[in-house]
Amino acid sequence: MSGPGLYVRPLARVPASAARSGLAALAVGGREDAAFAAAEIIERDDSGIRRRVDAGADLRGAAAPAALQAVLRRIESPRPPVAGIALERPRLVGIVNVTPDSFSDGGRYLGREAAVAHALQLEAEGADILDIGGESTRPGSDPVGLEEECARVLPVIAELANRARVPLSIDTRKSEVMRRAAREGARIINDVSALSHDPEALETAAQLGLPVILMHAQGDPRTMQEAPRYDDVVLDVFDALEARILACEQAGIPRSRLVVDPGIGFGKTLGHNLALLGSLSVFHGLGCGLMLGASRKSFIGHLTGAGAADRLPGSLAAALDGVAQGVQVLRVHDVAATRQALAVWEGAG
Repeated sequence: MSGPGLYVRPLARVPASAARSGLAALAVGGREDAAFAAAEIIERDDSGIRRRVDAGADLRGAAAPAALQAVLRRIESPRPPVAGIALERPRLVGIVNVTPDSFSDGGRYLGREAAVAHALQLEAEGADILDIGGESTRPGSDPVGLEEECARVLPVIAELANRARVPLSIDTRKSEVMRRAAREGARIINDVSALSHDPEALETAAQLGLPVILMHAQGDPRTMQEAPRYDDVVLDVFDALEARILACEQAGIPRSRLVVDPGIGFGKTLGHNLALLGSLSVFHGLGCGLMLGASRKSFIGHLTGAGAADRLPGSLAAALDGVAQGVQVLRVHDVAATRQALAVWEGAG
């Protein structure tokens, strides 16, 4: 690796009442309801990886290294709203696949009328954002041409911009789709390649001035599941996302406009996915909003044998595990069920 790395993984979430009582805790994103009593401190360099767990009271003080204090500040800095949606509680992104071949619902919402009706239903169920995509990026999928992708998504975005009350996100890797979607009313860019697939994507996103969701993926969708390898998947994904954040900043996209997504299922084995799910809180050290997209994904089937249509219980378990680690945004197919699960989880907390 090029140099030493320092990572902080908040542990042991505590109730908001305990955080308000003066307990020394890490408040992710400045939220009292996302406070943690301890943290795993991870250091990596060419000699290996070292880990220790510190209580919240031991993390700060004059003797604490400057590098550690910098990471803690990023963890605790309030997260700016995304297209007007405040991140003071978990938010739901409803998935609208205008595709014939998406892994879970391919073809069901390919037509404009069906896609719009589905999106409005997700909004009625409680979606805070609607994410419209016209190119499947499931493992093994082939790319879609520019005009075909635009023909799928632009009419849907144009109609929803006039009918939906929540902001619209365009799920695309192509800079020209980003431009055209923004003209039709999209207010967020969601790129599974973290603005790396299209050489013009960084400049385009900077010019548009929209919030951007940067997702990690190892390899192209067609080949990404062919023996993906990492030295340490959690730390490697963190470093890759940090590199993309720096590229965005250099292109004129401030960190305040970025949300990160570790990319469950994108160039990861079952073991990789589970390791990422178990360590989601480390990604708060990037200082951005954190999104989890685990809904109906194949790792649930690998664990349980369930087909894509029968993975709601596993999807809800992953979602609640994410919010327990301070995840601010959940990208889901099943908005109503996830909203109900969150209501119970939040009420009990």
